[in-house]
Amino acid sequence: MFTRRSVIAGLAAAMLAPTAASATSFALAPAAEMPSAGKILRQLEARPKLKIAPHQRMTIQELKVRPEIRKLAPAIDIQSINFAFGSAVIPYSQYGKVENIANALRQMRNRRFATVLIEGHTDAVGSHYSNQRLSERRADALKQVLVYHFGIPARMLQTAGYGESYLLVPTPYEEWRNRRVTLRRVDEFLR
Repeated sequence: MFTRRSVIAGLAAAMLAPTAASATSFALAPAAEMPSAGKILRQLEARPKLKIAPHQRMTIQELKVRPEIRKLAPAIDIQSINFAFGSAVIPYSQYGKVENIANALRQMRNRRFATVLIEGHTDAVGSHYSNQRLSERRADALKQVLVYHFGIPARMLQTAGYGESYLLVPTPYEEWRNRRVTLRRVDEFLR
């Protein structure tokens, strides 16, 4: 038998159901916690997993296409900058998170030739070409904010996009954890 209370509870649940469903969309996707400037700095200043002899060093262009060498460099994934689905724009509301990266990079400026590769990544939704272009734009967007808003020297930053090539969560569906940037200190690998 329906009571007034059960009808009201049912209506409330029906009205809240679309809101709960939309919580899984990107706008409300749970973001990873932003690492502190100290953690970013510690990760980037760690020793490389393998020391490269001076005669084996390479150009930045060569390094960008050598994943087996890139993965040896100290790195940190930044999943907490919320890129909207299909977008490379970093909203002003995310600048507080970018400031943590800037604060870490400011401390690295003391390293004479410090070079950080900003790698852009996407999820697997869409064509390979569109994801590749989007990942390049995401890396470039972060570099632009760091240089023009936070005063990080442009010479210190390189960018590359890897599209859907290195998914953290292997799925063909929309996945916020795959829409990320990776910071990788590569100066010890470069000529």
